[in-house]
Amino acid sequence: MDIVNDGLEKQRAKRKRVARMKKMIIYTIISFMLITLCVMTFLIFEVISLQKQIDSLSAKIAVSETVEDADEMVDDSFLDNVYLVDNMDNIAEEGDIPMVYLTFDDGPSENTEAILDILDDYNVKATFFVVGKDIDTYGDAYRRIVDDGHTIGMHSFSHNYSKLYQSEDSFVTDYNKIHDLILDTTGVDTKLYRFPGGSSNKVSNTSMSVFINYLDSVGATYYDWNIASGDATSQAFTADELVDNVMSDVVKYKTSVVLLHDASNKNATVEALPRLIESLNEAGAVILPITDETEIIQHVSVVQ
Repeated sequence: MDIVNDGLEKQRAKRKRVARMKKMIIYTIISFMLITLCVMTFLIFEVISLQKQIDSLSAKIAVSETVEDADEMVDDSFLDNVYLVDNMDNIAEEGDIPMVYLTFDDGPSENTEAILDILDDYNVKATFFVVGKDIDTYGDAYRRIVDDGHTIGMHSFSHNYSKLYQSEDSFVTDYNKIHDLILDTTGVDTKLYRFPGGSSNKVSNTSMSVFINYLDSVGATYYDWNIASGDATSQAFTADELVDNVMSDVVKYKTSVVLLHDASNKNATVEALPRLIESLNEAGAVILPITDETEIIQHVSVVQ
């Protein structure tokens, strides 16, 4: 009997151990599943949060590129009372000698001296559409542009799209500031203007006709461009690519106004400039500064 009882006890003990093991396994599986679920839930929320950050950053980049690329934006969705200028008469024909005007926007900057040195080395004259900078820092750069025989023009004082294009009053105030800065610093009473973003920009909340009419009223002429080097965009072109961008289009026109930039972050433009000048010379182009005799290149004009 004792032997039987011992056997039963052993069986009960074994069943208890097996039951405990099953419970441990089940608890372990459940715990693992719960931990996995928590981790997955956490990761899902992290992914959603990250996606929101990416979407927000993408939106900011899109806005930034809209403004940064505005200098190369030409579109047929113009504001009221302006029309797209047809420059068909400027299409090159066989035997034409290309007339090329190198224009530099946004200066003066830390790169102005280097650009002027290169132009001087090649005996080339260009056009600088300048903005308002600290005279103590950049006064000599404004003056050297003129002293070296280049054409100086206005590119607004602030280069602040929302402020500049807010109204006619804000535009006039800005115009007078950049005009007077150039006059007081260099002695040049310039009447040459380039709209930030070009006359075809889609940033202005006021019809561009308002600003164009004002320029006409003070005898000022605005110039756009028909060749963009690519240095205004957010894409980082190499110096060789900038040259190729220009040279691939120069052959299309009798008169080519080339958009370049004089800014502290445009080192590739400085690097590209010697090869660009050499390539233009090899192509038989005549490189000139903008003057009163230069064919006017505009994207839009006031409806007549």
